[in-house]
Amino acid sequence: MFGIHTKKECTTTPEIPILFESDDVLVVNKPAGVMVHEDGHHGGETVVDWFLKRYPEAQGVGEAQKSNRGEELERSGVVHRLDTETSGVLILAKNQVAFEHLKAQFHDRLAKKEYRAFVYGPVRERWGSIDKPIGRSPKDFRKRSAMPGAKGTLRDALTHWECIGAGRYRGEDFSYLKLKPETGRTHQIRVHLRAIERPIVGDALYAAHMIEDSSNLDFSRMALHAHVLEVTLPRGEQERFIAPLPLEFEEASERLSAEEE
Repeated sequence: MFGIHTKKECTTTPEIPILFESDDVLVVNKPAGVMVHEDGHHGGETVVDWFLKRYPEAQGVGEAQKSNRGEELERSGVVHRLDTETSGVLILAKNQVAFEHLKAQFHDRLAKKEYRAFVYGPVRERWGSIDKPIGRSPKDFRKRSAMPGAKGTLRDALTHWECIGAGRYRGEDFSYLKLKPETGRTHQIRVHLRAIERPIVGDALYAAHMIEDSSNLDFSRMALHAHVLEVTLPRGEQERFIAPLPLEFEEASERLSAEEE
């Protein structure tokens, strides 16, 4: 059976709530707008900075990685990442044994992830899958692409989705999706939803053409949240971690429901 964790009673800063903690791992609910680790380009405190203040003994856990300028990046504890504007479940390794175990879980697609997102436009079907390889955008080095013309190595990518809500707000159609990516490509969910012309509300990179003329469901951030993560921990426990839906998601869902009444 999976243990289910939604919140752990402990003393922590309000900016990064802790969902679970053991000798091997720390699971947090990453706020939107906070980078997981430095990238060599942007400043500001990261999740890793916060993590190392609490657990300085975790310094160096993980794999070394360098920026485009050849500078080594501080990524201690990072097994997987969330984009800066994405909120939700993030697991960090406190030691190298835990890191190697969790890395294998993600690499072998044994870690199960569930996201929630609001997208622009109506979704007619109840569920489906997006099976489109992802490469680099031919026009913007920051972006990935799952459309014809993508350049570089194309990597297989599969995302399952379910429409759990839809409606109109201020005369505009929106849909609410549950998403389960089978693979873990960079920007995968964002790229796949853009490829089917249903980009994520507030996504400044992949929906810039939509944001200016939309109400954006009154979001002031990208409407993507990592809701659930299921993994087997280093000591064999199968766990299911849940990051509660942000208030903005609850309010957006109510706006769509209210417009239907």
